Amino acid sequence: MPGQTFVPHRPVTRLPGMIRIGSVVLRVEDLARQKAFWMAALDYVDREGDDDDFALLRPRDGTGPNLSLDEHAAPASLPPRIHLDLYAEDQDAEIERLLALGARRVEWAKRPADADYVILEDPEGNRFCVVDASG
Repeated sequence: MPGQTFVPHRPVTRLPGMIRIGSVVLRVEDLARQKAFWMAALDYVDREGDDDDFALLRPRDGTGPNLSLDEHAAPASLPPRIHLDLYAEDQDAEIERLLALGARRVEWAKRPADADYVILEDPEGNRFCVVDASG
């Protein structure tokens, strides 16, 4: 997140029946294009039998939240109310890989010079940050 430093994940004791994030839902206009981008970006796989206007993508290794893509025209708002922070051990390499998949850099005048994140957007303009998690 802007202005914050990466803090490594600390295990949390889960209470029986405690809720958790199962899926983050992203509205998209071109489901096939966005599905291809996010599957390649995150190394996620799709769930068989999804509708023509909805796809649930899940981590190949089964660890972490799902990303659901809901094909529905929705105007983008800037700044977005919610975005993904993607943690990368090799930030530069991941940014180059994501750019090659169709992501674009987003320049932000208020980004601190020592920020540990870089703002990108997917092919439809949905913004996300690539956070340096190496340290």
